[in-house]
Amino acid sequence: MPPTSPRRTVHVVPHTHWDREWYEPFQRFRLRLVDLLDEVLPRLAADPELRFTLDGQTAAVDDYLEIRPAALGQVRELVARGQLAVGPWRVLADSFLCSGENLVRNLEIGLARSAELGGAMPVAYLPDQFGHAAQLPQLLRGFGFRQACLWRGVPSTVDSNGFSWVSPDGSAVRTEYLPGGYGNAAVLFTDPSATRGRAEDFAERMRDWFGADEVLAMYGADHGAPLPSLTEQVRAVSAAEGPVTLRLATLTEALAGREVDVAGLTEVRGELRSHARANLLPGVLSVRAPVKQAMAAAERMVQRYAEPLAALWFPAAARPFAEMAWQRLVDASCHDSVTGCGADSTAAQVAGRIAEAEQLGSAVRDRVVDALATRAPGDAVLVVNPSPWPRQDVVRVSAIAPEDWDAVALQLPDGRLAATQEVERPERVLLAAEFPAAEVAEAVRRRTFGQVMYDRAVQRAVIGAGAVEFAVGRLGDPGYDVERFAAELAARAAEHPVWSLRVVDEPKRELLAAVPVPALGWTTARPVAGAAPVDHPVSIVDGVLSNGLVSVTVLDDGTLRIEDPDGLALEGVGRICDGGDAGDSYNYGPPVADLLVHEPVAILVCPDAPGPLVGGFTVYRTYEWPTGLADAAGSARAAGTVATEVSMAVELRAGEPFVRLELRFENRSRDHRVRVHLPVGPVTGSRAEGQFGVVARGLTNEGGNGEAPLPTFPASGFVAAGAATVLLEQATEYEVTGGELALTVLRSVGAISRNLHPLRAEPAGPTTPIPGAQELGSRVARFGIAVGTERSDAEVMGLVERFTLPLVSAAGTGTAELAEATGLRVEGAVLSGLRERDGELELRLVAYSVEPVPTVLRLPGLVSARVTDLAGNPLAKLDVAEDAVELSLRGWEIMTVRLGQGLPQREITPPS
Repeated sequence: MPPTSPRRTVHVVPHTHWDREWYEPFQRFRLRLVDLLDEVLPRLAADPELRFTLDGQTAAVDDYLEIRPAALGQVRELVARGQLAVGPWRVLADSFLCSGENLVRNLEIGLARSAELGGAMPVAYLPDQFGHAAQLPQLLRGFGFRQACLWRGVPSTVDSNGFSWVSPDGSAVRTEYLPGGYGNAAVLFTDPSATRGRAEDFAERMRDWFGADEVLAMYGADHGAPLPSLTEQVRAVSAAEGPVTLRLATLTEALAGREVDVAGLTEVRGELRSHARANLLPGVLSVRAPVKQAMAAAERMVQRYAEPLAALWFPAAARPFAEMAWQRLVDASCHDSVTGCGADSTAAQVAGRIAEAEQLGSAVRDRVVDALATRAPGDAVLVVNPSPWPRQDVVRVSAIAPEDWDAVALQLPDGRLAATQEVERPERVLLAAEFPAAEVAEAVRRRTFGQVMYDRAVQRAVIGAGAVEFAVGRLGDPGYDVERFAAELAARAAEHPVWSLRVVDEPKRELLAAVPVPALGWTTARPVAGAAPVDHPVSIVDGVLSNGLVSVTVLDDGTLRIEDPDGLALEGVGRICDGGDAGDSYNYGPPVADLLVHEPVAILVCPDAPGPLVGGFTVYRTYEWPTGLADAAGSARAAGTVATEVSMAVELRAGEPFVRLELRFENRSRDHRVRVHLPVGPVTGSRAEGQFGVVARGLTNEGGNGEAPLPTFPASGFVAAGAATVLLEQATEYEVTGGELALTVLRSVGAISRNLHPLRAEPAGPTTPIPGAQELGSRVARFGIAVGTERSDAEVMGLVERFTLPLVSAAGTGTAELAEATGLRVEGAVLSGLRERDGELELRLVAYSVEPVPTVLRLPGLVSARVTDLAGNPLAKLDVAEDAVELSLRGWEIMTVRLGQGLPQREITPPS
């Protein structure tokens, strides 16, 4: 009698993929979520065999409990019983459209909340994101994860259910691939009479993928609950004498038997952006560009201004506002949120969430700066540096300077002078009016709020012969009392039938100044008469804009020639190309007969600032862009055109080795794509920064699965190809094509998804109209252009810092002498973030190099230092000597360091 073959075990994982917001806004989706969990939770409680995995994100739990707070105990009980799997994320983020620190906070928030609910699923579940960033395995290992589970972006080299996913630093996680996606068993139980046969067919189809491993069947889809008959059907199949047995499991239980050792598994290094196994939907990188722009600006405000400055100079300022800001930024990072592939109402809600985060961050920053301004004399200015190294960059300041001074310099605490460039002299007379005698006293009262008139403090008030004059400024006379003054004026009003009332501001000048500022510290400077020399001054001579480090010339077609001191040049920078887009929010799609518009019909060049600190000009080019598509099918572009003027402001600053460009235009066309081009010549690929790393990419992408593998890629901090390096202020889509680097400035579309798409075989979502994604109206994009091939990635990150993180200035409000102070100085590694945590300073360092990066941290009053993992668990103690600590990061390592500091200078009294 032949031996009986062992039965094949299939782990059935009941789950839902919950889009928190997408083709409907958050609150409408939440109603569905409440309905779903109102059904599922009681069923779990009544059926100990039933399991449910809640999509890896705790936001779904919190969104439900906000409506059903009484269900908290039940949720905790089900988690404790192993029937309900929650976490580990707060939301399922798009890892290319947020900062690396945002991903860290996402896990941090999700794990903390999961712990309150009974414990997180120990699997990093990433079911539906549109690709995955290169450093994610290192982030996961930093939080203690050994396993991930995902679908999109997996290359064709992966031919089994498990592979080793490796970050640039060598960190690896065993990754469970979901062949067929997160709903590969969604129809397994729809017909109870066919379940056994379907289960056997499913197990057979998956044999080549799973080999000897027990099969994983993901039973679920978007926004759905398991069938009421699920447990009964599973029991029936398992009780039958067939080749397959089914077991209900959470994802935790289903993967518990997997060996987490990655030895022998297929290795995949870096990012996952292949189209081979699933649609990647790369068009989400460029749709609704203003949302991406706002997201990056808000992240910088919170991550690089609010938290670091508060941690070093005014710890109480950030509590709890920074945490509130991060909650909003993390929620906005969701893969159907910041991506822009949702309804217009969803996009508006995401934009509001991002705006709140920026407002919280800027409020914290300004509170710290206002507190520091009390250390600057009232006739001086304060300048604050957000970078962890000393900087001397151009900053705009408002200074008090007598009108008879021909030139102004800023005197620094050590007596040196900093050069300035005048921008404007604001009008001093704020009010000049006449009032009848009976009304003049009331006129003063109505224009005075306490000791403030026209946003200035009253310094002096004089009653003359039929005339009243107020002198106002940044600092006032604390003894001034409006009621006493108005009473005196009323008593004398009868002396003249008509009175003149003047309010005169102190003599101000808006200046650009090249101020040296200590690392993550501040300095003060007082205006004095005179001039100071400028290092690498900006000039325009014979049409050439130059600062000795880089020069710019406008060519006949309105593009630029940018050249470094060695003669290496980029010629043709700033070419604008407009083409049709018959695609949708998920994928760019050219019309059948496209028309590319790249030649302007008119060109005008106008000079701007002349130097010596800032100089530049603006190139105005007018194009005839088609108004839209000829028809809904996208057969061609419309015959009608609209004249569109694109301005390109070109700016050089003293001492900066790159050119700043700002593009502006009023978009009045629909269904099109606008890209700005730079020449790079015959190159083999590009390098792009994002999420704690730099990825080298070729000129093509791997295709498959019915989606054209367009080689359009994301970059966050910079992208480099050939001799061109472009500094970015937001996540940006780019492509290297035809010897040029093309950066997408605008992609206008009108639907979430098209059923018939020129570059995609199947729909990606509903056909919901999204007229807001046409982005009609003003569009602004900014870039920095550096020429050269010798800069290291870390050096380029320094340029990115100068491009995106300007110095901050404020008027002094104190009585002390000129002074300055150093915060934290980092030499070697790149600082990604700094915050106060548990009474210490926690900083995130990144080695932007394949080689080890020796690093020195210097902090006044440093008393202790230790390395932790991303979760905050201590790993190693560091030796401190003379307010400094030395350490070394391995290539591409992300390191978290805690510093203990005890300095009275950190205790600042908030301004009243």
